[in-house]
Amino acid sequence: MAIVGTQLSTPGLKAEFFQKLGEIGKTTYWQDLTTRIPSTTKKETYAFLGSVPQVREWGTGRKARGLYEESYDVENLKYESTLEVDRDEIEDDQHGQIRVRVNELAERAARHKDYLIGQLLINGATAGYTSYDGKTFFAADHESGKSGVQDNDLTPAAVHVDAPSAAEFRTSLGTAMATLLALKDDQGEPMSMSATGLVAIVPPTMLITASEAVNATLVSTGGTNVLSGACRIIPFPHLTAATTFYLLKTDVSVRPFIFQDRVPIEFTALERDSDEGFRRDKFLYGVRARYRVTYGYWQYCIRSTFTI
Repeated sequence: MAIVGTQLSTPGLKAEFFQKLGEIGKTTYWQDLTTRIPSTTKKETYAFLGSVPQVREWGTGRKARGLYEESYDVENLKYESTLEVDRDEIEDDQHGQIRVRVNELAERAARHKDYLIGQLLINGATAGYTSYDGKTFFAADHESGKSGVQDNDLTPAAVHVDAPSAAEFRTSLGTAMATLLALKDDQGEPMSMSATGLVAIVPPTMLITASEAVNATLVSTGGTNVLSGACRIIPFPHLTAATTFYLLKTDVSVRPFIFQDRVPIEFTALERDSDEGFRRDKFLYGVRARYRVTYGYWQYCIRSTFTI
């Protein structure tokens, strides 16, 4: 059983905050779904230059080829969360409630980037949530250079009830995998060369169905499940659409999402000797950070929405 002490101090609370932040961080997903880009300015310009030229036979010598240029600017955002505690609560705290609240603050901070990824997924077909090509992240008319028109927003066949069965999920997953592997870069070359590093992000209501679909060795008809172990299943609590899931490829240099890292999470306290402590008898405990989670390559993310 964890023992929560009653002696509060800024150094002690700060140490516990970062300890909890590290513990919860081990259970978050954003590290696996984003490419981290260090940021040193207010905003970063991403000159997505498409693909590196295909390797060719030397022939008469090198042939330098230009790349299809597409770029967009991403400005860092500032985030905060602050607890206000009455000094009397600190003096009368006999059960460590303040320390527990600071630990909860660490949990919120640790999971914030997962939350942001969830929002990018949910709004990926909404105006304003655009990818580097100027289209919404999920769209039926992506086109760059020699790629031709491409679609990463699929609508599988209608399900027989209000949620897909394991068999229906398996069929849709197979279609999503085939679509992802066929998506091309601006030179008309396939973006994905292997069906590895695949992750299916699902709403909690679809977790059991999806897990059964990809973890079962046999299918209900008695045959072998050819998609057994095909991808990792991740439930995102903020996804509320019971008929939508997302397939991502993550073992690539630029993942479907980018984590633009400007200023890491800080923990600060204003206590007895602060202006707030003197005038209002209020102690403040807060976190602050600057970063941005944004879209990377749409070619590595498929949205699949079942119709009812």
